[in-house]
Amino acid sequence: MCGRFTLTIDPTHLQEAFPWADIPDDLPPRYNIAPSQPVAVIPNTGDNTLSMYKWGLVPSWSKDPAIGDRMINARSESLAEKPSFRNAYRRRRCLILADGFYEWKQNPGMKSKQPIFIRLKTEHPFAFAGLWEIWNSPDGSELRSCTIITTQPNSLLEPIHNRMPVILPPDIYSQWLTPEDRQPVQLNGLLIPYPSSEMIAFPVSRMVNSPQTDTPDLIKPVEDL
Repeated sequence: MCGRFTLTIDPTHLQEAFPWADIPDDLPPRYNIAPSQPVAVIPNTGDNTLSMYKWGLVPSWSKDPAIGDRMINARSESLAEKPSFRNAYRRRRCLILADGFYEWKQNPGMKSKQPIFIRLKTEHPFAFAGLWEIWNSPDGSELRSCTIITTQPNSLLEPIHNRMPVILPPDIYSQWLTPEDRQPVQLNGLLIPYPSSEMIAFPVSRMVNSPQTDTPDLIKPVEDL
């Protein structure tokens, strides 16, 4: 799964990485984005505008928005069948912007897992493949939420975790963000592991275990204990 990630790059450089998108200039750096928090999303609404959505998908038909706490990830292999995701897969796709993510590795003989930070070797920002939904509250308010799609791990992630988030290459963005309905057969081939040769992973401080900690020290390498 993908349970924590980062978006630390300043808005100016983020705009340079996504020149076709409308990026607000007041995004603060985030070193420990956790479920239920706001995340930077570009939905397939056709205007390519970045907005903040709650991380944890709440289906439009849900009676309780708390269901989103269990919907932070969606397995690529079952998107077309799961009632919570199948309509969004066809109609409401998005990019979720990031520049790194965390996984936890179980080392032999250790009781606690070692957090690992994973990013591109270039340190450039990237986009997770995501789905989004709108949930209307009985009081008339609107909640926009999203989920990160996961797939089988590449060779770098395989020793760390049995899943990894789908990172889309830039030449796929326009195809993923088309506002038109798409059938699963048109999309399934896009949801593949990102090349391990373009990524790097290293152990970081266990301070990341606390969602309340959000500092640059979280992404500094430490000795693997």
